[in-house]
Amino acid sequence: MSAVLPSGRAITTSEQARVDCLVLAWGMLLLLCWDQLGWDRDVSRWFGDANGFVWRDAWLTSSLLHQGGRVLAWGAVALLLVHGWRPLRLISLEQDRRQRLFMLMAVLLCVVWVPTLKQFSATSCPWDLQEFGGVASYVSHWDALFRGLRDGGPGRCFPSGHAVAAFGFIPVYFVLRRDAPQRARHVLWVIVLMGLLFGTAQLVRGAHYVSHTLWSAWLCWLLAVCLDRTLFSRPGSRR
Repeated sequence: MSAVLPSGRAITTSEQARVDCLVLAWGMLLLLCWDQLGWDRDVSRWFGDANGFVWRDAWLTSSLLHQGGRVLAWGAVALLLVHGWRPLRLISLEQDRRQRLFMLMAVLLCVVWVPTLKQFSATSCPWDLQEFGGVASYVSHWDALFRGLRDGGPGRCFPSGHAVAAFGFIPVYFVLRRDAPQRARHVLWVIVLMGLLFGTAQLVRGAHYVSHTLWSAWLCWLLAVCLDRTLFSRPGSRR
């Protein structure tokens, strides 16, 4: 089964590549506008004040959505590991071993790559800011990255590592859309909604800004596009 346009015509590899790149371009434009408008702190102020963030240690956000989200993500990785060895109907019986291993490898790269970037970041979390009871001053991650500015806090908070518990599975969509486009779209919706849910939990806790979650999604999409184009795409092939 191939992905098709509303007209019924199959989508070529080059057309799909343009769509993938448009997502990256529009996503970057959104990130640039969001930062320039200074909405990160404005949104965080809805949930925190000089006394900190009320939801920081709440059971719903900290235990269920934060810790529970990690458990759910690694459970999904375990399913992909089994699927790589023997196809699971729950995922797809149409894929060959190469596609199944691609899904597993790409997901593992996402869930490792983005949190690794976070460890080298100079950007501190919202709960580290002085206005929220911390010691740091706000510095945009752009200024921290390109101008070398430091906010006086512990850093290591950009992008969102927890949102990758969902967005890290974007490569699954890239593989499923070849043979099961409708299922692929459903999977993508679940990934996006779960990623936004995890990101919102971290936002209200003061652990991340909105842009940190958006960046995690953008980076995972970028990695999936690069791997997909490198390992699978062929000129003139049909999706």
